[in-house]
Amino acid sequence: MSRSHEFILTLACRDTTGIVYAVSGLLFQAGCNIIDSQQFGDVQGDDATGLFFMRVHFAAPPHLMGEGVLQNLFSHVRTQYGMDARFHAVVDKPRLLLMVSQHGHCLNDLLYRWQSGQLVVDIPAIVSNHANFAPLAESYGIPFHHLPLPNGADAATKRLQEQRVEALLAAERIDLVVLARYMQILSPDFCASLTGRAINIHHSFLPSFKGAKPYFQAHARGVKLIGATAHYVTADLDEGPIIEQDVERVDHAMSAEQITAVGRDIECGVLARAVRWHVERRVLMNGHKSVIFR
Repeated sequence: MSRSHEFILTLACRDTTGIVYAVSGLLFQAGCNIIDSQQFGDVQGDDATGLFFMRVHFAAPPHLMGEGVLQNLFSHVRTQYGMDARFHAVVDKPRLLLMVSQHGHCLNDLLYRWQSGQLVVDIPAIVSNHANFAPLAESYGIPFHHLPLPNGADAATKRLQEQRVEALLAAERIDLVVLARYMQILSPDFCASLTGRAINIHHSFLPSFKGAKPYFQAHARGVKLIGATAHYVTADLDEGPIIEQDVERVDHAMSAEQITAVGRDIECGVLARAVRWHVERRVLMNGHKSVIFR
């Protein structure tokens, strides 16, 4: 059976008994073949929220093709358990907008993974407040949108620039925005419009070593462990639900430049995993946290 027959069902609801049985039983009765199924919660649920989460990858018979048909098939179970249940066709490639400022390591890494088939998405646009990476975008055949911001731009000027980004998101039907080291603070309005569909990456020193050259600051303080965090964007700066993190040991023999290089490698890997898990529908929001089905 081709991948065109495959779907991913993600759901969240209040925890109770019988959910797995109801979902798997319904899919079985409809002639679907479950390829992979993961759940978190079962009888106990999540201690903080009392929610149950499930991800099911399955192949559907021809008469169930189309998300609308599956939605109708699932209507009774959805109502019975009060589920937030969503079907996603595996062949539908999520559309990404990449945003970057003057550090291009994460951008370059994502573009390579996309071109080599490791990241199965479409990338119709790259946005930057600097022109540095226009040649890189051109080399990959991706339209580059230079939307500059003057130094010390006020909130009104920044909001006008964000509205140009919002227009691009609508025109290109963007599913996910990736802040690949985009070094601008987003407005609350912009963050609200991107809830659950924007991912940011930053070093894990916060709230220490803010500002320019954080790895140089860490080197000056003799830090022995550095890392990176990828999270969903919210109006609370760098405090959205965490998707992925990683760390690496460093020591006194390393220069600030060497520590910076290690940090950039960690950032690339962490962001790439977070983006891949999101587009594979492996991340479910759980209040201020996230559930990751790897």
